[in-house]
Amino acid sequence: MSALPVATTVAQLRARIAVERRNGARIGLVPTMGALHEGHLSLVHETQKRADKVVVSIFVNPTQFAPHEDFDRYPRTLDADAAKLAAVGGTDLIFAPSVGEMYPQGFATKIEVGGPSQGLETDFRPHFFGGVATVVAKLLLAAMPDIATFGEKDYQQLLVVRRLAADLGLATEIFGAPIIRESDGLAMSSRNAYLKPDERRIAGQLNVVLKRVIAALHNGEPIPAAEAEGKRALLECGFASVDYVAVRDAATLSPLDSLHHSARVLAAAKVGNTRLIDNMAV
Repeated sequence: MSALPVATTVAQLRARIAVERRNGARIGLVPTMGALHEGHLSLVHETQKRADKVVVSIFVNPTQFAPHEDFDRYPRTLDADAAKLAAVGGTDLIFAPSVGEMYPQGFATKIEVGGPSQGLETDFRPHFFGGVATVVAKLLLAAMPDIATFGEKDYQQLLVVRRLAADLGLATEIFGAPIIRESDGLAMSSRNAYLKPDERRIAGQLNVVLKRVIAALHNGEPIPAAEAEGKRALLECGFASVDYVAVRDAATLSPLDSLHHSARVLAAAKVGNTRLIDNMAV
């Protein structure tokens, strides 16, 4: 596969981390579902700045997919992912467990997070954050890293994970890394590989529309009007449907009446059969 060591069980992961800890190493974790791209690799580099040893987990988590979603066709490219990590450097260990290792027979526990999980993604994927919170908790408890790095592209997920770690008293620092974008501004995502050429051109307008929403807000447009105009603009660009364009408090994701707080604009829309998300600071 690659020159990088791979742990496939929690016991193997903990044994390898224990050796590094005895040598005084600070441990960093980058949780991923694989199909790695430059965005993921940037998370490794950001973690490397803050830790002595970096573990990258690669696990397509079934509990965050609804039955009608793309779990079965989600890209699984472990060999290629390992080769990419080896080529760019910075990764010391890959954790690639099986579904049976993470969810053994009889598994019956689920973590639910409130606060920032309310609304937005939850309105359209009510199962999602329960699955995310459960698998992230398992990964953090398995590795007990000093730091774990998540991308800001999944901004609501980042805040949910921070809330999870704080509420459970986990010692891991949750770090949010900036979004990495394609040349036309499309946020990098493993699901971008699903896009046909004409869909890819449409997808490149998502970040453009978000910038227009931000400009409208800075020009004094009321938040509801700016949100509605963002939805209309996405549909006009060729998106098949728009789940939301929403301006929220950047720290809590609570709805805002005005820009008296640090804010974020978040969007989710479908082009063809592919659902894309993005967000930007206002």
